[in-house]
Amino acid sequence: MLSTESEATIRATIPVVAASLDTITARFYGTMLGDHPELLDGMFNRGNQASGEQRRALAGSIAAFATALLDHPDERPDALLSRIAHKHVSLGVTEDQYAVVHKYLFGAIAHTLGDAATPDVVSAWDEVYWLMAGALTALEARLYDGAGCADRDVWRPWRVAERREQTPDTVSLTLEPATDDPVPAFLPGQYVSVRVRMPDGVHQARQYSLSGWDGRRRRITVKRLRAGGTPAGEVSTLLHAAAAPGDTLMVSVPAGDVSLPGGDRPLVLVSAGIGCTPMVAMLHRLVEQQSTRQVLVLHADRAPAEHAHRDETAALVGTLPGASLRVWYETGGGGADHGRMDLSGVAVPEGAEAYLCGPPPFMRDARTRLLDAGVPARRVHYEVFGPDLWLGAV
Repeated sequence: MLSTESEATIRATIPVVAASLDTITARFYGTMLGDHPELLDGMFNRGNQASGEQRRALAGSIAAFATALLDHPDERPDALLSRIAHKHVSLGVTEDQYAVVHKYLFGAIAHTLGDAATPDVVSAWDEVYWLMAGALTALEARLYDGAGCADRDVWRPWRVAERREQTPDTVSLTLEPATDDPVPAFLPGQYVSVRVRMPDGVHQARQYSLSGWDGRRRRITVKRLRAGGTPAGEVSTLLHAAAAPGDTLMVSVPAGDVSLPGGDRPLVLVSAGIGCTPMVAMLHRLVEQQSTRQVLVLHADRAPAEHAHRDETAALVGTLPGASLRVWYETGGGGADHGRMDLSGVAVPEGAEAYLCGPPPFMRDARTRLLDAGVPARRVHYEVFGPDLWLGAV
C-alpha cells in the first residue's frame, strides 16, 4: 500500500496527472516503440496504437489504480487488475518488460509535467507504478503456473481443421493441436490470442473467444472488420480472407476472467454482434451439464443474415429446459423484435448473474438497465474485445 508521504502527494497531484495522462501515454508509446520497434512484432497491437485506444486504456488503468489506492488503502485492487493480467498472459508478457515500460513512462511524465515533476512527485508516482506492476506480476505468475507456462512461453501451433462461414463477414475456424502436447483446459467465456505474420512481415496478435469445442479441438469465430486503410482489424481480415484447412496458426493458452460460474443462480447473457461468442460457449457448457438453471439469453444484431451462430444459439437454448431467448434486429425481421435492444420490458430473474459482451456503448446501456432492474453491480460482468476503455469506470 502507499506510504503516508506518497499518499498525500498523490492526492494533491492526481488531478493534474490525470488530466495529462493522455499526453503522457502518447509520448510514452511513441518513444518506447521508436526505440524498441521489435515490441510491435507480436506484442503490441499497431491498430490500437494508430487509433489511440491503447494509450487511453493505459491512462485509464493508471488513474483507476491510483484512485483505488486512495479510496481503499487497506485493499489490493486485484479485481481491477485481473483483466489486465489475463490479457498479458495471453500475449506472454514477461516480468522484465515492466522495467522497460517504467523507463519510458517516467521519461514521458518528466517531459510532460516539466517543472511540476519534482522529486517528491516522481517518487510518489514511482511508488504507484511499482505497486501496480508488483500486483500484476504476482497475478500473472499464478496464471502462468496454472496454465503450465512457468517459462512464459504461451504459444503453441494449432492446425485449422475446419472452416465454416457463419455470415458474409464471419467465419468459424475449428483448430486442432499440431503436436501431441496436452491441450490446455479452459473455462467457457475465455479467449485465446492468435498470432499471425502480416504481409509486411510483422507479427500481430488478436484475441478470440473460444466459441466451441470437440475433444481436443477448439473453435474460434472471426469477424472481419472494414479497416478503411488503417491497421484496425488487420488480423481478423487476414484470417477471414485466407485461413484454410491445413494452415497452422500460433495460438496462446486460454485466458480471461469472465467465465461461466458454478452454482444454480439464474443467468442473464446479454450480447450484440460478435459479442455472442462467449455466450455460445457458456450455453454449450450448460448443455453438457444438462443444466436446469434459469437462463435468459438476450442478443442484438443488425439483421438476421449478420447474426453469427444464430441457429446454433436457438438450438442450444431449446435444449435447456430453463432457458429462453430474445433477439432484436435493426432491420430484416426474422421473427425478432425490431430496432435496438430495449431491456425496459424484460423481466430479469431475481438473484441473477449477468454477463455482457459487445460494443462498450451497448454494454454501458445494458448495465444501466440491469442495475435499474435490481441486479447488483458486483453481479454484472463484461468482456471487451480490444483495449478496455471501460476499466475502472464501472
